[in-house]
Amino acid sequence: MTEPTRHSTPPVELSLPTGAGLSDPAPEEDCAGCAELAAVRVRARAGGDMTTVSDCNVLMRRHPQGH
Repeated sequence: MTEPTRHSTPPVELSLPTGAGLSDPAPEEDCAGCAELAAVRVRARAGGDMTTVSDCNVLMRRHPQGH
C-alpha cells in the first residue's frame, strides 16, 4: 500500500461581499415589524452585538416572505 502524499496547501481566501451586500436594508414604509427590527438593529450595533445586527438584516431582506 502506498503512503498518501502529505503536504500543506495555502489557505483558501474568500472575498467579502461588496456594494449592496454590505449595506443595511431599509425598513419597509408603514411596517411596524420593519420599524421594530430597525430599532433592535440600532441598539444591537450600539452594544457591539453584530450577530443580532446580521439577524435583523436577514429578516428585513426577507420582508416579502414575511418576518
